[in-house]
Amino acid sequence: MWTPLIPATMPADKVESFGTQAPIGRPAQPDEIAPSYVFLAAPSLSSYYTGEVLAPTGGETMPG
Repeated sequence: MWTPLIPATMPADKVESFGTQAPIGRPAQPDEIAPSYVFLAAPSLSSYYTGEVLAPTGGETMPG
């Protein structure tokens, strides 16, 4: 996920290619995955869900 800490903690050449390994070709933006957290934190929205995993992975399938 892209955050302001990425360019602050990596060399410029790493920042330039950060996230390109994801199938979608770029890093996630915070506002793209925030709805998952809000959904799980809001009892009126997610109270009927049990044991679910939301996977905002940018198209990468994770085993398990």
